[in-house]
Amino acid sequence: MQNESTVSRRHLLGAAAAGAAAVGASAVLASPAEAGGRRLARVPRDKISVQLYTLRNQLAIDLPASLAELAEIGYTRVEHAGFVGRTATEFRAALDAAGLRATSGHVGIPQPFNASTWQAALEDALIVGNKYIVHPYFGTGANGQPIRDGSVYRAFARDLNKAGALARRAGLSFGYHNHHNEFLPQDGGRRTGYDILTRETDPGLVHLEVDLYWAFRGAHDPVDLIHANRGRIRQVHVKDLAVSGSFEDPGAGLIDFGRIFEPLPRGGTRGVHRGT
Repeated sequence: MQNESTVSRRHLLGAAAAGAAAVGASAVLASPAEAGGRRLARVPRDKISVQLYTLRNQLAIDLPASLAELAEIGYTRVEHAGFVGRTATEFRAALDAAGLRATSGHVGIPQPFNASTWQAALEDALIVGNKYIVHPYFGTGANGQPIRDGSVYRAFARDLNKAGALARRAGLSFGYHNHHNEFLPQDGGRRTGYDILTRETDPGLVHLEVDLYWAFRGAHDPVDLIHANRGRIRQVHVKDLAVSGSFEDPGAGLIDFGRIFEPLPRGGTRGVHRGT
């Protein structure tokens, strides 16, 4: 896989489009088709976004041109991760100029939790036009090592519930995005951090944005996660797993997306996001 720093803005944007098309060929964009006797599910094109963190370097160089190219490729929706040095109002204006909507955004909840700080983030999310606001990362302690103490996860789950309650009051759906550290057992037992987060958070306040790549890296089958968390998975992140263990464009790696997407419509999924 090419190093991101060596890839031009146009090439990387094209790669993102190719990735989305590859997903479509295997399950998402194409009409339902038979494959090995199994009918593949379909995710509507207007439910597919690109995660702008994937293009963070290009956006920092030229935000208007990068957004315009995404629109030219065919994207209509994005999931933002910050505002590229702009205010929420300025970022919304750039999206509007390109004809794009940021229906979702990655925004970390304050740690320690602060209601006023979080309320300001929610107000920005409304300005940008988000329907979903998602906490993007947890699972590493202050020492840089993966958390193995279940009490830390339980405390964080309480903060997620607080953040979700405020988000719901603001008219937003609040979610949690996984990586792989959450799937480590806690306290020397069998319960994982992800088990704690899903059991200790209120499904009415905290939905799940399952990252398929990171679930595999955490040695968990996304299909099992879908069945275990029926109705809570409203968003998924789609990137493929290379033989080396690194990222790969969807359809070019080891993940069978058709098998994963087949149960997703019955699980209540609302959006698919391409990117890191």
